[in-house]
Amino acid sequence: MPVATALERLLASAAEHPPTAVAKVPLADALGCVLAEPVVAAADVPPWDNSAMDGYALASSDLAAAMASGLPVSQRIMAGMAPRRLQAGTCARIFTGAPLPAGADAVQMQENVAQQGEVAQLQAPVVPGQNVRRRGQDIVAGAQVIAAGVRLRPQELGVIASVGLAEVSVRQPLRVAVVSTGNELVEPGEALAPGQIYNSNRFTLIGLLKGLGQTVLDAGILPDDLAATHARLRELSAQADVIITSGGVSVGEADCLGQALREGGAVDLWKLAIKPGKPFTLAAYADTPVLGLPGNPAATLVTFLLLVRPYLLTRLGALETAPAQFELPAGCAWNRAGSRDEYLRARVEQGAVQLAGNQSSGVLSSASQATGLLCVPAGQTFAAGDLVRYLPFSGLLG
Repeated sequence: MPVATALERLLASAAEHPPTAVAKVPLADALGCVLAEPVVAAADVPPWDNSAMDGYALASSDLAAAMASGLPVSQRIMAGMAPRRLQAGTCARIFTGAPLPAGADAVQMQENVAQQGEVAQLQAPVVPGQNVRRRGQDIVAGAQVIAAGVRLRPQELGVIASVGLAEVSVRQPLRVAVVSTGNELVEPGEALAPGQIYNSNRFTLIGLLKGLGQTVLDAGILPDDLAATHARLRELSAQADVIITSGGVSVGEADCLGQALREGGAVDLWKLAIKPGKPFTLAAYADTPVLGLPGNPAATLVTFLLLVRPYLLTRLGALETAPAQFELPAGCAWNRAGSRDEYLRARVEQGAVQLAGNQSSGVLSSASQATGLLCVPAGQTFAAGDLVRYLPFSGLLG
């Protein structure tokens, strides 16, 4: 199945669920949240004309006198002060961000003014509006500042603060249960017996989910027992909005998770045309969606980023779910044309994309050396200097 088809089906499944409930949160706590209601400005920003720099405010009609003999300085205006109306034939010493006094229509920067005592003489002309930030230049009263569905970044928090809101309405995070499968898995800190490995995928997934701001339910490792698996899934389905497993779901007799899902809901096994990450499962248990990721560490990471992340964002009502991607020159060559789209761990060095370490689906350390993923479409190769599609982790993690 092409990854685009899988994503289309996943997003359609996500759209069948209503977005999470709305909560009002302090603005400082809203980073990464999905806005539930549009933000509309109640007033102009800035609320009055103000100076764009330190200098002298004057009426441009007084320019001739200001340059010939200078103008008396009738007041000093600093940011936060309410100025008096400017007396005719005078100027005002003004500082960046301070309100422009009525009667003034221009500001000359201080570098172009010579002040002797209380008289300021302009050494360069001004025109109306020079160095003046107009009322409403940033935001006009009544304008929609940010649409519902936008995921709030630091700059959105600043914009919301600029219109005077201390709280915003956002979608509550999803409750996501993370569970691992596999008799070979041992928790970090325990001693390894022959044939065992440490459970790394669960910690990768927990980190990815926390980076998205979701509420994580760490469900540990599923027992290799059908009745116990049913009991754990019943418990998780009552607590979580989504269950994510790593380790794969199969049709084998020893697969307790797959059997429990088939008995307790529905299972759709996909074979994705991507590498790493071929096996993927969309299932349900007691009407709670279950997303089954492959067990190889790099495959877990890639399928989460390409499929699970947009699914979760869609469940939250986010407008943008697709990752940022760019075309950049390759700093290396790839000579093996594969039958599936390949997502290689890569990094950008001096403007070119280089491979980052071992590309085996069982190797995770190369992901820590990478800054993103390099996509090689099925059947294609590339040479150094060719343009390649690059997905930076900065647009995928969080």
